[in-house]
Amino acid sequence: MANDSSTGGYILPAGSPAPLEDGALDALFQQVVVGVTGLPGAMVRPRWQPTVPKQPEPAVNWCAIGVTNIDPDDYPVEAHDGTGDGHDNYAVHETLRVLASFYGPNSMSNAMVMRDGLYIAQNREALTPQGITLTDVGKPVAAPELVNQQWIRRYDVEIRFRRKVERIYPILNILSASEQIDTDTHA
Repeated sequence: MANDSSTGGYILPAGSPAPLEDGALDALFQQVVVGVTGLPGAMVRPRWQPTVPKQPEPAVNWCAIGVTNIDPDDYPVEAHDGTGDGHDNYAVHETLRVLASFYGPNSMSNAMVMRDGLYIAQNREALTPQGITLTDVGKPVAAPELVNQQWIRRYDVEIRFRRKVERIYPILNILSASEQIDTDTHA
């Protein structure tokens, strides 16, 4: 059960939409890669899955994508809003690091198309409603894998995004206090 500041104990955020996280955030980035590269949706997979699917054949182009790091800025903002019963607005900016690994005979080409395509404003429109903006796209790095005595072509690209996370906490207005303020002015 959620508390507010009048009950004591821990306080959960309330009344604010949670930012996309976990599977929903992975799904958003998956859609962006599909849209920007033209790879089929089934060939852009979450990097980590509860049940690991069979890796596509070396002749198949595909991508594994996932958030590898969320780095919040120091010193988030907490500001009280005295409207109604009152609440605190909490805000922090975060840098999201996303790693896209492209596999297959066109892995370098797909990595370059994604890198270039993310700099096109129209291709980032799906991110805007979530408050996510592009910071930069790294250079594709060759990272071939040796699987069953066969080299698999792979290029990794790190992408950095920024977003502002806002939450509302039920910190109520102070309506009265039974304490006395002592203004001792002795020098």
